Amino acid sequence: MKALHKSQPAPGAAFGPVKDIKLKNDELLVKVHRASICGSDLPIYHWTSWAPERVKVPMVFGHEFCGTVEQAGSGTRDFKKGDFVSVESHIYCGLCYQCRNGQRHVCRQMKIIGVDGPGGFAQYAAVPARCAWKHKDALLKDVGSLMEPLGNAVYSTLVEDVACKSVLVMGCGPQGLFTIAVAKASGASPVVAVESSKFRAKLARQMGASDVIDPTRQDVLSALLKAGKAPDGFDVVLEMSGAPAAISLALKAVKNGGRVTAFGIPSKKVEIDWANDVIFKGIRIYGIVGRQIFETWYKTDHLLRTGAIDLRPVITHTFPMKDFKKGFEVMSAADKKCGKVILVP
Repeated sequence: MKALHKSQPAPGAAFGPVKDIKLKNDELLVKVHRASICGSDLPIYHWTSWAPERVKVPMVFGHEFCGTVEQAGSGTRDFKKGDFVSVESHIYCGLCYQCRNGQRHVCRQMKIIGVDGPGGFAQYAAVPARCAWKHKDALLKDVGSLMEPLGNAVYSTLVEDVACKSVLVMGCGPQGLFTIAVAKASGASPVVAVESSKFRAKLARQMGASDVIDPTRQDVLSALLKAGKAPDGFDVVLEMSGAPAAISLALKAVKNGGRVTAFGIPSKKVEIDWANDVIFKGIRIYGIVGRQIFETWYKTDHLLRTGAIDLRPVITHTFPMKDFKKGFEVMSAADKKCGKVILVP
């Protein structure tokens, strides 16, 4: 089969023949229909940040994908050839304390598809059956690869109720755009966003943001509070960017007794005013990793099937997988003129 793979520990990748998959008895062989590029695929592609220390080459990468079951291993159940599935990228052990107490998303033995083992940027992929979400029909076929990243946003937004609350979203990359849609669909009002890219600011409005504030302006905090009609701060702040300045601003913008969701990953250590911005304000900070398996998936499926949210505006580019270089160039460009990039085998 052909796959997008790292053949050596260096920047770049190749799309071409790789060894055929030897299916394990607890796995499904999935014919990939769509795969999407995640921001965490960029360090692997460019061979920067954490990738050289963690990723072992040669390897097929990519962890956001969906497809049709071609073969079910002998140890699987409830799956058959022809089933359409989306993939939960986090392989949990099922045996540790966290897995046995409803916290599989923070399994102590967690492995990630496409990072710690072969992924889905390929014509076919092997997926542990316990990590497959079986769809009831083909309604979500063309957005199926986005259920995994959308799940991040669903968990980030709905870790507490947001109905009738003011929400501020920091950063309008795909995750930020998804959280805007989820917050809006869940009854939040107003939903205000922070984004410097005019292209992504436009997408944010399409996804339901009532206002988008440029973080480079001098009066950004006062502008945010005015836009959100929240003179005392926002009920909920969703930090999706990981930018140190955004994290600091998030803690300033949340109201006393409010909630901050921390999802974006900083590139360096962050200094915060712990006493004044956290303790004395009595706020709650939730660190979010992945999705609650599989509680979040049920919520995500419902939001999509009912039409409560529409992901199409966020899908700005689609390329054949053989043209992967174009996809990674768009994702890596400084002007940020993209939302989600899809690859088709």
